[in-house]
Amino acid sequence: MSYRKLQRTSSQRRALLRDLTTSLILNGRIETTEARAKEVRKTADQMITLGKQGDLHARRQAAAFIRNVVADVKEDGDDVVVTSALQKVFSELAPKYADRKGGYTRIMKTMPRRGDGAAMAILEFVD
Repeated sequence: MSYRKLQRTSSQRRALLRDLTTSLILNGRIETTEARAKEVRKTADQMITLGKQGDLHARRQAAAFIRNVVADVKEDGDDVVVTSALQKVFSELAPKYADRKGGYTRIMKTMPRRGDGAAMAILEFVD
């Protein structure tokens, strides 16, 4: 399987994909370059597929890739409920796409970046 190097070493590339995938899970959409969006789409779809499997092994595989950041904080009376990005994948996104076999994200091309003219795109989850 081929992939884009994105002008980075393997560790830098993995960190970039982890960060962008986590940001996509938290925010629902991100704006990045077209090449990065095409690479993040692959990893984001893999995380949703792992969420749909729902077993312990899939949860551990997703936890190894997704950053451990807080997705949402809710106050319920005296209790404070904190949701992480991993919990959001398994509790919100996986049930949302339970009947969908793939293609959980879409890429929409936008205007080129002003500074260097790089092709920009918006990557978001399909509703």
